[in-house]
Amino acid sequence: MKAYSITIKQTNNPAVIKFETNHFITKNNNYEFKNIDEAKNSPLAQQLFHLPFIKTVYISGNFIGLERYNIIEWTDVEEEVAQQLTDYLNSGEPVVIEEEKSKKVPITVYAEVTPNPSVMKFVCNKRIVPATFEFKNIDEAKDSKLAKQLFQFPFVKEVFLDENYVSVSKYDVAEWEDITMELREMIREFLADGNEVVSEHSVSNANSLTEKTYSAEDFMDDTSKQIIDILEEYVKPAVASDGGNILFQSYESESKTVNVILQGACSGCPSSTYTLKNGIETMLKNMLGDKVNEVVALNG
Repeated sequence: MKAYSITIKQTNNPAVIKFETNHFITKNNNYEFKNIDEAKNSPLAQQLFHLPFIKTVYISGNFIGLERYNIIEWTDVEEEVAQQLTDYLNSGEPVVIEEEKSKKVPITVYAEVTPNPSVMKFVCNKRIVPATFEFKNIDEAKDSKLAKQLFQFPFVKEVFLDENYVSVSKYDVAEWEDITMELREMIREFLADGNEVVSEHSVSNANSLTEKTYSAEDFMDDTSKQIIDILEEYVKPAVASDGGNILFQSYESESKTVNVILQGACSGCPSSTYTLKNGIETMLKNMLGDKVNEVVALNG
C-alpha cells in the first residue's frame, strides 16, 4: 500500500493553504466544494467540513487546498490538519468517488518553436506532470510511458517534461515540417486516453528530491541562496516559456563562479551561451554586484 506524506505550502492568499501529497489522489480531475452538501461524492471533503473553520475545499491531482474562515489563523492548526489528512490518506479510504469515464479526456496540444532549432515544444491545456523530468534516451525513460513512446520515433533524441508541456529534441535526419503534426497528434492521443505520463514512483522520487534540495538550501551560504531566489523568480519562467529549465548546481566563492545545468530546449541550444553571458550573468552581476564574476553551464 502507498505511504502518503504531506508537505504544507503557503499561498499568496493568507486564507488559503495547500497540503501537497507525494502521490496523485485524483484522476485527471479538479474539485471545489463550498459546503458539505456539495461534497457528497468526497468522503475526505465531508470530514474536513466538520472542522468549524473550513470554508472551501479544493482537491486536485497532488494537493488539497483549504480556505479558512477568519476565526483562526493557519499557523494555529495547520500541523493538526496535515496530520489528519495524512492519517486519512493512509487509511485507504477514498478521496473522491470518481465516475469511470469511457469517453476520452478533452485535451488540446499545440506545437511551439523554441530558440533551439533542434527542439520543439508541445504545449497542453492541462497540467501533465508535477515536476520536471529529463530523458536522454529510452533507457532513462523506463518510468515514463509517454517518453518511451516518443523514443519509438527514430528521429527523437531527447524528451523533457515540465508542468504542461513536452519538449522534444530531434536528430538532424528529420525536418520539423515533416514530423511536427505526427508528434503533436501522438501526444494528444496519449493524453486524451488518460494514460499515466510518468509513474507514481517517479513522481514520488521527484518530490523527495525537491524536498532534499530545499533542505540543502538551509546549509548554503547567503550568496547561493540569493542566486537560487533570483533564478527561481526571474530566470526559470523565461526559460520555461522557451521549453527549457535551469538548475543551480554550485557557487564557487573564490572565483565567484556560478555553475548551472541547462535542461530541455536550453541544453545544446546555439543561443544558450549568449543567454548565459548577456542574460543570466548580467542579471546576477547587476543584482549581486561583485559577488558574481561568471556563470558557467556544466552541460553546455
